[in-house]
Amino acid sequence: MFKGKKVVVVMPAYRAALTLERTYREIPFDIVDDVILVDDASPDNTVDVARQLGIQHVIRHDKNKGYGGNQKTCYKKAVELGGDIVVMLHPDYQYTPLLLTAMISIIGNGLYPVVFASRILGKGALKGGMPMYKYVANRFLTFTQNLLMNQKLSEYHTGYRAFSGEVLRSLDFTHNSDDFIFDNEMIAQIFYKGYDIAEVTCPTKYFEEASSINFKRSSIYGLGVLKTSLYYFLTKNGLMHWQILK
Repeated sequence: MFKGKKVVVVMPAYRAALTLERTYREIPFDIVDDVILVDDASPDNTVDVARQLGIQHVIRHDKNKGYGGNQKTCYKKAVELGGDIVVMLHPDYQYTPLLLTAMISIIGNGLYPVVFASRILGKGALKGGMPMYKYVANRFLTFTQNLLMNQKLSEYHTGYRAFSGEVLRSLDFTHNSDDFIFDNEMIAQIFYKGYDIAEVTCPTKYFEEASSINFKRSSIYGLGVLKTSLYYFLTKNGLMHWQILK
C-alpha cells in the first residue's frame, strides 16, 4: 500500500526467463501489493521462473497475442484486483525497478494521474546504448506527435508507465491494437479524456537480453504512430470520429 492505495505492478512478458529474476528482486515490496506477470506464449521457461519466484498472479496466453494484447490482459487483471495505482514494468530489465517508488509516489500523492519514465529527458539515451536510428526516429516522432496532439512530452515511446486506477477504469482499451501501437493509442485516449501525464528521467539500458524490435517492425510502428496522432488531431478538431476516442 501507498497511503492506503493498493499498488499493482504488471509485467508483460515474452522470452524473459533470463532477466525476470533481476527485475523482480528490485521491486520495492514495502509499497507494492501485487505483481501480475502475463506470459505471451513464450518458447522459453518464463512461466516456470515466475512461479519459482513466487509471483502472485501468473497468466499464460496459449497463443501469442502481441504486445498490445498482452497489456490488455495485464490491465484487466489489475483492475479486477482493485489496483489504485498500476505500473507497467517490463521484465527484460531494460527499465530499472528502482524508479517505481518515485512513480508511485507522484500518483499516490495526487500530483498527476499518469507518470511516464522517459529515456530522453537528460542526455542518457545514447550513452545507455540506444541505437542512433532509434534515437533519431524517437525525436522525430515525438516532435511530430507533440505538434499534432498539442502536448509537450519528451517521448511517447517509453514502455515504463504508471496509471491511477481511475484512469485505467475510464479508458476502453479493448478496441486498441494488439501490436506495439497500443501504447500510443492509449496515450491518445488519456489526453482525449483530459488527463495530464508527468515524466521522470529514466536511465537507458540496452543489452543482448533486453527485448527490442527490428528495423522493419520499427518502421511499421513509426507509420502507425503518425497515423494515431493524425487521427487524434482530426477527431479533436471535429474533422472525423475515431472510434477508440469516446
